[in-house]
Amino acid sequence: MDLTKKIKPLEREDWLGYKLVFNYTANSYYDVQIDKEDTGFNVSFEKKNFETPILKTDEVIDQLFAPRWDDIKAWGIVEDGKLLAVVETVVESWNNRLRVTELWVDDSLHRQGLGTALMDIAINRAKEEARRVVVLETQTCNENAINFYLAYGFSLIGFDSCAYKNNDIQRKEVRIELGLFL
Repeated sequence: MDLTKKIKPLEREDWLGYKLVFNYTANSYYDVQIDKEDTGFNVSFEKKNFETPILKTDEVIDQLFAPRWDDIKAWGIVEDGKLLAVVETVVESWNNRLRVTELWVDDSLHRQGLGTALMDIAINRAKEEARRVVVLETQTCNENAINFYLAYGFSLIGFDSCAYKNNDIQRKEVRIELGLFL
């Protein structure tokens, strides 16, 4: 059965605080170099391979409908009370952007078109509300997410070299912002 047909809006009161655990293995990362020069800064992102793949498991835990966000909408697939996939979006009204705060698909369901179907819903929301861009964040070591977003049409719009810890560059886990202009 085509699971994309089971995507439905999720109600805030039913899913408030629901924890999402992100697991992934990375073979490569984008090495961030920031050099101060007399005329400014030179920033580069060079794709490199890890000596041995790294496993990120149970390290990144987010929650749905986090209280810090306003105007949240989420859609997902639920079977037998279990969440199988979700996309969550919030409006950044001050600059007319839509932020994808969560895009998660259960590990057993990867590569079945669910991520694309969920992202399509987010993009449609942005278009219906006349937003100028859709933005999201990921990490320079989350190669599968980066590859998915780039293939979808997103491009690099910024980064934060100390979003998670003070040594993000050394840890090869720099927050990058990606955007899709509408």
